[in-house]
Amino acid sequence: MSRSAHPAGPRHADVMTEGHYTAPPADLNVLDEKVWARTVVRDEHGTVTVGGLEVTRLAEEFGTPAYFLDESDFRARCRAWADAFGRDADVFYAGKAFLSRAVVRWLKEEGLNLDVCSGGELTCALDAGMPAERIAFHGNNKTVEEIERAVTVGVGRIVLDSFQEIARVAHVAQRLGKRQRVQIRVTVGVEAHTHEFIATAHEDQKFGIALADGQAAEAVRRALTLDGLDLIGIHSHIGSQIFDMAGFEVSARRVVQLLAEVRDEHGVELPEIDLGGGLGIAYTSADDPREPHEIAKALGDIVTRECEAAGLATPRISVEPGRAIVGPTAFTLYEVGTIKTLEGLRTYVSVDGGMSDNIRTALYDAEYSVALVSRTSDAEPMLARVVGKHCESGDIVVKDAFLPSDLAPGDLIAVPATGAYCRSMASNYNHALRPPVVAVRDGEARVIVRRETEEDLLRLDVG
Repeated sequence: MSRSAHPAGPRHADVMTEGHYTAPPADLNVLDEKVWARTVVRDEHGTVTVGGLEVTRLAEEFGTPAYFLDESDFRARCRAWADAFGRDADVFYAGKAFLSRAVVRWLKEEGLNLDVCSGGELTCALDAGMPAERIAFHGNNKTVEEIERAVTVGVGRIVLDSFQEIARVAHVAQRLGKRQRVQIRVTVGVEAHTHEFIATAHEDQKFGIALADGQAAEAVRRALTLDGLDLIGIHSHIGSQIFDMAGFEVSARRVVQLLAEVRDEHGVELPEIDLGGGLGIAYTSADDPREPHEIAKALGDIVTRECEAAGLATPRISVEPGRAIVGPTAFTLYEVGTIKTLEGLRTYVSVDGGMSDNIRTALYDAEYSVALVSRTSDAEPMLARVVGKHCESGDIVVKDAFLPSDLAPGDLIAVPATGAYCRSMASNYNHALRPPVVAVRDGEARVIVRRETEEDLLRLDVG
């Protein structure tokens, strides 16, 4: 089997999209390894397979739309992150990207820790057997009930996000007779997204306590003096879908400066620094993400260099990849419903899902790839926009992509790199039923999150 089964067909001339010229790929049948899960290939008949199973068979058994997750790929990425950072650092999988009990078990087995940001995520983690000491609890407005449960079960760390939360967690811990390990999330004035970062004037956000005006320093003072808290370090998160390490360098420098101030004022060297997540993945062929070992070396070098300059011992580093682990491991499978051609513009390809199973295009203007997966085609490429079935003009799955011009209703197409945030942010808009998540591995497929039913919808409607 290979990622390509047939030679290239004829090509269109370059097409104007969104103000610039876009050329169709040389062969629409080739699957770019950067954006697809590792076991995804075309078989000798031209049908795409994952984990050795044909998508046509998967569609018959599980229906569409559906998310198919390559379990072997997920586990391999967990191991790659754990190996890259080694025993002297901590890798916390960011559960908000996608969380289920099966995923928690995989994380536990592969040696990763888990970051949660709600009571529901904490419940899922504990129910699936993740040891509480390997859990970090995030969030900008944790309820008293959530804090009480986190402290009671003994989560490994709570990330404090405000002055009120410092007092709230301390109060709960004191009342329960506990001493809770905590980090303070600081806003370092750096915002990084994809290839760009800006190093000033980004304290205006809901997360964290600003370094500006000494607020973070005051937060440290309070956390060090309140009974019930064990301040173990500083946390910083600067953005999402980041490929350039320059933003991390500025962030690390500013966090280390705070650590030096803490040492000078309190005689304490905090032992940990968490640089957050946000590492990018390839959604299209234009994206060029870094490998875990490259990221680990870059972050380690940055922190070590800054600490040596400040005369500090190098703290233990934590990172929080979520998208970078689960994002590339899954694709969403759709059936084509209707096709509408607008001469001189593009062809609208409607599928049986849409913004209810992938809100990211509408919400973030996100870009995705798409491919015909139930067969190959040598037909001429056509510029297409893949749209959903919802009553909303912004219901777009893939804004602009090339698909074969002989695409027809009933064909199966797939959108790769949908493992992160798609199922997590799925909705019941138009009373849509949220799709299942099916794990595929070594020729076997099993549902890990079942498809919703109409009975599920009505069960919550008390009339």
